[in-house]
Amino acid sequence: MNLTIELVPKGQWGANLRSELPKSEWDRLRKATYAAAGHRCEVCGGKGRKWPVECHERWHYDEDTKVQSLVGLIALCPACHEVKHIGRAGAVGRAEQAIAHLMKVNAWGAEEAMKYVDEAFQTWARRSQENWTLDISWLDQEEPHGFKDLSM
Repeated sequence: MNLTIELVPKGQWGANLRSELPKSEWDRLRKATYAAAGHRCEVCGGKGRKWPVECHERWHYDEDTKVQSLVGLIALCPACHEVKHIGRAGAVGRAEQAIAHLMKVNAWGAEEAMKYVDEAFQTWARRSQENWTLDISWLDQEEPHGFKDLSM
């Protein structure tokens, strides 16, 4: 699986499962995501030093209806998660490390990686001009990823 960048439009910063769910429910979902992935990154297979994996929310952006829909959860090592949110990485002085990880995981050269990063930021800028509606109805599916069957 290629590592991709998933920048959240500016108006949607903070609109996520952690803000929409009780802490106990978020904890249950993220721990089930970790367990389903065998506590390894679902992109690179690695683990972080401080904590093995983090839970990343996967979103689909419908450009026509301006609906940001949750489409799943994925376990990522901290380095892959940092790439997903490369804008934040840049804000805290870690853009260079994130780009290096993107290049390593995808076996890309610097030119290819920078072109991809630029395109991701162009998409982000366009989406950030719109007002989005949050849709987390994915959680209503019957046993998404078997989470309801996992005991924590």
